[in-house]
Amino acid sequence: MPLVFSRPALLWHRDDAVVRQLADRLREVLPQLGCTVGGAQIFPHWGPSQDAALRDRLALDGTDMGIVLGGDGTLLAASRIVAKLDIPLLCINLGRLGFLADVSPDDTFQVLPAVLQGEFFAEERLLLDVEIRRGDELLRSTTALNELVLHKWDSLTMIEFETRAGGRLLNRQRADGVIVATPTGSTAYALSAGGPILYPDLRALVVVPICQHTLAIRPVVLGANQAVEIELTRDNWSKARVVCDGQHSITLEIGDRVRISAREQPQRLIHPVGYQYFDLLRTKLHWGG
Repeated sequence: MPLVFSRPALLWHRDDAVVRQLADRLREVLPQLGCTVGGAQIFPHWGPSQDAALRDRLALDGTDMGIVLGGDGTLLAASRIVAKLDIPLLCINLGRLGFLADVSPDDTFQVLPAVLQGEFFAEERLLLDVEIRRGDELLRSTTALNELVLHKWDSLTMIEFETRAGGRLLNRQRADGVIVATPTGSTAYALSAGGPILYPDLRALVVVPICQHTLAIRPVVLGANQAVEIELTRDNWSKARVVCDGQHSITLEIGDRVRISAREQPQRLIHPVGYQYFDLLRTKLHWGG
C-alpha cells in the first residue's frame, strides 16, 4: 500500500536521553517503512527569523508531516513554525499533561505504520493571526494555536484596556488582563480563568477577562469572523505585555493595539484511530464516569 506520508520530520525541544533514544529509534524504523526522515531541534522562544529558516528548510526537504517528540508546549512551538506549510502534526507525548500530545511512547511503533498508510483520525484546529501595532508601525506578527494573553507584569495594579469585536466596542475594563483563546486553547489558561470549554472543531474565539474589577464582565464567545482588537488606554499605572501560546512575548506601551483574527488555514492534527475528545476531557480533567 502506498504511503500517505513519506517524508516526515522529527521535531523536538528537550535534549535528554529519553528524547534522543526515541529519535534514534524512529530514524531506524521509519526508513524501513519507506520514509525519508528529516527534522530538527526547535525552541519555543525562537524569533521570526529562526522560525522562517527552519520552515524554509522543511519546505525544501518536501516535508509532508511533523512528528513532535515532547509535550503540548513543544507542539505549540511546532505549530507556529509549520503553520504556513500546511502540514499535519502527530505528537508523541513526552510531557506531563498531554491535551494535544496524545500518543504514548509505548504505542508509537504500533501507531506509526497505520498512520503512514492513512489510518488515522484527522482534525482541523483554528489558528490565530496576531498583529501588534504602535501607531502605524507593525511591531510583531505571529500565529497562536492556544491563545493570546494580554496581562500586567510589573505590579499588582490593574491595567485598563478597551476591547472591540468586529470593529464594535465590546467593553472597557480594568483587570489583570484578558485572554483571547481558540477552542484548542479553551482548555488551557482560559479554562483556569473561568472560561467555557469549546469543542475543537468550532470556528469561534473566547474572550476571557483575568481577575476583572467588576464581575459584571464575563467571558464572551465570538464567531471567528469577528476580529478582536485590544488597546491600552491612557489610565494605566502598570506595564502590560502580550504573550502568545506562553512563548512569544512583547511589552506594550499606552496606545498600542493588538489585533487577533482567525487564520483561514487551520492547523491539522493527527490522532490514532479511536481518538475521542470527550474521553480525553474525562481523563485529563478527572471527570467521573
